[in-house]
Amino acid sequence: MLSFVVKNMSMRSPTALRSDHDPAALTVHAKPLVFEDPLSRQLLRELRRIAPSNATVLISGETGTGKEIVARYVHELSQRSERPFVAVSCFSETLIDSELFGHEKGSFTGATSTRMGWFEAAQGGTLFLDEVGDLPMQVQVKLLRVLQEREIVPVGSRHARRVDVRLVAATNVNLESAIRAGRFREDLYFRLNVVALRVPALRERPGDIVPLATDFLRMFAERERMGEVTLTAEAISRLLDHSWPGNVRELENVMHRAVLTCQDGRVEVGDLPLSVTARETPEVESTSSTMIERSLDGVLAEIFERGWTDTYQQIDNAVISHAYRFCHRNQLQTARLLGISRNVLRSRLAKLGYIAARRSISPDSPDPEDTEPESAPSQVVGSGV
Repeated sequence: MLSFVVKNMSMRSPTALRSDHDPAALTVHAKPLVFEDPLSRQLLRELRRIAPSNATVLISGETGTGKEIVARYVHELSQRSERPFVAVSCFSETLIDSELFGHEKGSFTGATSTRMGWFEAAQGGTLFLDEVGDLPMQVQVKLLRVLQEREIVPVGSRHARRVDVRLVAATNVNLESAIRAGRFREDLYFRLNVVALRVPALRERPGDIVPLATDFLRMFAERERMGEVTLTAEAISRLLDHSWPGNVRELENVMHRAVLTCQDGRVEVGDLPLSVTARETPEVESTSSTMIERSLDGVLAEIFERGWTDTYQQIDNAVISHAYRFCHRNQLQTARLLGISRNVLRSRLAKLGYIAARRSISPDSPDPEDTEPESAPSQVVGSGV
């Protein structure tokens, strides 16, 4: 009957995410601290920078990627961490005004008493509006006023009430498209989009799959009062090959089932209720280049954060080394893959200690030992990628 489903309301310490899971809860929450993929680490660094402020945050991402986890982490790292965190799922039904802003006794049929809304319940803390794109237009107008004036007017009241709440919103739809379709207010979008965070799909951050799976196994095993549960190598390989259309939420459910069905504390492939869909679906293939670019961005950002004095040289050395191993130590193929001459490559390999240095050879001089023309088509990239 309610137009909003309250997902959680809590007053927690800044270290709460590090504490053990409450065995009485219906579900478990993955901890951002177990995220290990470069994309996730980049997101965590951004979270730590913006969390101490009071800025409104808009989190986007597919369903099940962990947007509420991110919202909770923002709250835990903020100056409001000792105050309530209220998470609310938005649905386009009736009485939304009453749920968000409260109501006075007698303001509508069934309003038998005065009741405060979720903005007041989150006073001093953080209000998380999940799937904010589902809000009806009339409620969007009132939410915009709250963000502008920092005050609410309960249904049936003529008096505004001041609220001190940090708003974190989330959506799994493209709000810019919703604006063009006339389903979402542009001015509200700009008010919400002060800090924009995107939570990548699980298939875009494969480095998180095993750490998250291991953490879910530990938490569900504790809840079921079982001993240690581990993944076999074959099970890990299967997890990494899955496309995870349901993202972290799907992984959580799979690990829960695995804990209940595994034998002797070992999760085998047969304990994983996965579809046969592999990671390389047509949809994923069409975005593979973007995923690689984002992963590379995350790695580079992490490297730059370390503040090395010779960053460029270390990256350059790593590219040469990896390309040489990728081409099975074939110098001609490595040079073609990298788009450099073989002599330049030899010079670099000698400096890295892969080969002995050659006497009086200039890196830019012609190479008399090359028996294949440099213009010959290379088969390395096509066969090795």
